[in-house]
Amino acid sequence: MTHPDRKIDHSNLMTVQDITRFRLYNQQISSARFKKPGEVVKSLGAMQAQDYPGTLWAIGLRLPNATITNIEQAIVDGSIIRTWPMRGTLHFVAAADIRWMLELLSPRIIESSASRFRELELDERTFTRCKNVFEKALAGGKQLTRAEMYEALEHDGIAVDKQRGYHILRRAGQDRLICFGLPRSRQDTFRLLDEYCPTTKILARDEAVCELTKRYFVSHGPATLEDFVWWSGLKVSDAKAGLEEAKTWLTQESVDGNVYWMAMNMPVFRHDPKAVYLLPGFDEYMLGYKDRSAALDPRHVQKICPGNNGMFAPTVIMDGRVVGTWKRIIKKSVISIKVDFFGRQAKNSDALVDAAERYGKFLGMSVEMPVFDAVSEAMPITSAGHKTVEG
Repeated sequence: MTHPDRKIDHSNLMTVQDITRFRLYNQQISSARFKKPGEVVKSLGAMQAQDYPGTLWAIGLRLPNATITNIEQAIVDGSIIRTWPMRGTLHFVAAADIRWMLELLSPRIIESSASRFRELELDERTFTRCKNVFEKALAGGKQLTRAEMYEALEHDGIAVDKQRGYHILRRAGQDRLICFGLPRSRQDTFRLLDEYCPTTKILARDEAVCELTKRYFVSHGPATLEDFVWWSGLKVSDAKAGLEEAKTWLTQESVDGNVYWMAMNMPVFRHDPKAVYLLPGFDEYMLGYKDRSAALDPRHVQKICPGNNGMFAPTVIMDGRVVGTWKRIIKKSVISIKVDFFGRQAKNSDALVDAAERYGKFLGMSVEMPVFDAVSEAMPITSAGHKTVEG
């Protein structure tokens, strides 16, 4: 195991390198400070969740000794909820936050979708019909797959082709009618939000904007106002107003002419520059910011998101920087992990194995992966050229 060897204190002038170290700490990656999935999700405000298995790991890597079963139990219990709260994109949100967050963020998304709704001949009357269909089909705690939801709509004479079905489901989520349940045979399921999650608080709009702003900068800081606008989907004017109200809890630092906001009264903490983290593709550490250059060299952007196609590869993080990508191949009894580093740079094979071992324990499986020497070539340490890490 590697050991922390540097104390980080923001009482001194902050550097670009410090930005990533603070983010690792504030996002609970380098220092897990919660014990439950709901606490992690609540602290971050929301966690991007297009890739369901990846997001389970995103939550798990921020908890001590977490397993995939722990995270899925939180979904069953209803402490974390997967839906479309911001930017029209899937996120996990803490149950206590789901209604005020949707109340705050959904209207702008729905408004921006108006022209697409017209193209698909989806009007408010149609959405009301869909609501009635879903309430009847899901009543009594039922969970239906996407195909079953579409079948229920078609049975009532509502077409789901040409992406109508997807937009109907998303609108029902934004209207606080449905949310995602636990997948069945790897297929997403849906259930009624009111049955899944008892009524929770609705904040006044100004209070909600302030709370979202505070939550973001405390958990994602150091970050800029532009980062927050990107992440939240709020209007710039609303984001500025939220920042003004949240300043009581925040402090600011300037780096290279940019103003970064973060939690006030942060403790001095230890940072291990040799530690390695295997992050999923849509992790908040990458997707939580408009400007990702502090962690990702612009030369490697296409390796993370080829062709800017919206699909983000899982990343290898060392000292706060993206130093490569990784992928898994599930075999009968083990998971094989393939790591592609960027260029010829120092690699800590022990720390890499530690990161793989942690992932294997999370899944309850053994992991095998190449072990690298201090520069770039793969160094076989068994006759097969792999080291097996028991999970």
